[in-house]
Amino acid sequence: MTPMPSAVARALERIDRLDPALHAFIEVWPDEALAREREAVARRLPLGGLPFAVKGPSGIRSFAARRLIAAGGVPVGATSVPGPGTHWQTWGRGAHGRTVNPWRADRTPGGSSAGSAVAVAAGMVELATGSDGAGSVRIPAAWCGVFGLKTTNGLLPSPDRSGLASAGMLARSAAAAEPYLRQVLDGHETPATAPPLKMPTPVPVTARLPLPLPAVYSEDLGFADVDPEVAAVVGRAVDRLVAAGTVRLVERDARLLDPVGAWTAVRGGAPDDPEAVRVRRTNDERLAALLAGGALLLTPATPNRPHGHEGPGDFYSTALTWAFNLSGHPAASLPAGFTGDGCPVGLQLVAAHGADLRLLAAARAVEDALPAARRPPAR
Repeated sequence: MTPMPSAVARALERIDRLDPALHAFIEVWPDEALAREREAVARRLPLGGLPFAVKGPSGIRSFAARRLIAAGGVPVGATSVPGPGTHWQTWGRGAHGRTVNPWRADRTPGGSSAGSAVAVAAGMVELATGSDGAGSVRIPAAWCGVFGLKTTNGLLPSPDRSGLASAGMLARSAAAAEPYLRQVLDGHETPATAPPLKMPTPVPVTARLPLPLPAVYSEDLGFADVDPEVAAVVGRAVDRLVAAGTVRLVERDARLLDPVGAWTAVRGGAPDDPEAVRVRRTNDERLAALLAGGALLLTPATPNRPHGHEGPGDFYSTALTWAFNLSGHPAASLPAGFTGDGCPVGLQLVAAHGADLRLLAAARAVEDALPAARRPPAR
């Protein structure tokens, strides 16, 4: 009887078979990965040789990757990020060419954690690391139909000098992300450089929250121009959550100031710009009131569906995500459904500062009440 291939061997086989069409990877490390797996199994490390991918050429040096490796996770390769001539808002570029959306090859998977999202969506790996400075985990998660999490700013080392970028991860589901996130966060609930707000009571990674969860739903945060079909898909998902007793909608003002100018100023090295300071202070105050008492904020993850490889045009795909890079709140995207032309749509969940584990538990409850996420058509 032929022994079943190991988890790493199966991941490498799928990469070899699927990646020439999807272009999710820029590098693959088969020999090193198999050697790491043997060592992890022999040492009986917690993750037992489970394969994962890292974002971009520097991803192997990230804090998250180092923690996963120490726990017995096995990096099998580095995923694509925007390359020369590909703006960060659009797609990645893998070893074989531009990275394509596994649901529709004529559409982008989003960026900048493009390859990580594609690798997870196509089942090449169960988890991939990412980083999110304006939506770079949540946007590709939404457009590829997987789970994506941006951690609280300051909870883990930032890959960005401005502090806007936070470590994140992509997985098939919130449930699948749990064992990895447990190793990366190691029980952390409060960020090292937290805003001066009261931190929530710590929640174990495996905890189940009492239902229904108080939540505020906003289609547009008061300023975004949202595709009506995207809004309808997310609205139906929220209605389902209410009907299932998973969430209880509460009436709170979810209007924020458009963060585009403030984000641009901070990213450009001018965090003390008076208008940026005003926008950040106002939005911080509004979010503190909105998320008080453990409430969640629910929005579409993106205002638009995946665009073509020519670029986003006049749309800011980041319109509903980058406010939370400025404010530092943890945020996640979960699969909410599909538009009529077969494009995945994401539901964004935002929680209080430092409530990353609580957010993960809430995401598990939400995905339990929604239809199971589908895999893209086999290639």
